[in-house]
Amino acid sequence: MKKLLIATALTLCSHAVLADVAVIVNPANSSAIDEGMIKKIYLGKAKSFDDGTKVNPVNQDGTSVSDEFNDKVVGKSSSQLNAYWSKLVFTGKGTPPEKLANDQAVIDFVAGNADGIGYIDAAKVTDKVKVVGTF
Repeated sequence: MKKLLIATALTLCSHAVLADVAVIVNPANSSAIDEGMIKKIYLGKAKSFDDGTKVNPVNQDGTSVSDEFNDKVVGKSSSQLNAYWSKLVFTGKGTPPEKLANDQAVIDFVAGNADGIGYIDAAKVTDKVKVVGTF
């Protein structure tokens, strides 16, 4: 019985880790956005989209989706990314993206802001936003 419970728990954990992350923007945004551009935005190295429009990125606050995004797209663990932003803030060279509570908060923000970009669980995408990448 213990082996069955452990196997079930491991299966559930591995399923959560394999969830796809969708990077979303406002449907009115027509900029070309690739993985490299997304990484630059979330590291504070790009301040605007390719058409010159200011970019307004948002993160999720401590969710499994944010851990997946940081690992797959930004290439840093959440703790590494926090340390990175702490250094930039301390030296006055940047401000990290605002943190929102969950997928729905990110969808609402991006849908309401033409300059918004965020990420959510790919299974939660709605027609209120446009997907520019799935990782």
